[in-house]
Amino acid sequence: MSRKIGAIHWKKFETFLISRGCVFKRERGDHRVYAKIGLKRPIIIPRDTELPPFIILNNLRTLGVSRDTYLDFLEE
Repeated sequence: MSRKIGAIHWKKFETFLISRGCVFKRERGDHRVYAKIGLKRPIIIPRDTELPPFIILNNLRTLGVSRDTYLDFLEE
């Protein structure tokens, strides 16, 4: 049975990004930009209270991280 990704607070997702080696680069307006060596493009997350699942999934794809790896991180 597949587990679903739900909306989470942006700070929790930021913790995940940092654990994967991403580094905060800058903030412009309400968007935060993270970079990691080897990525073709930066990871951008809005500073909304809750990040919707589609933003999380798009950033996981950019990072090359599986859904299960992400969900395991959240369960820790």
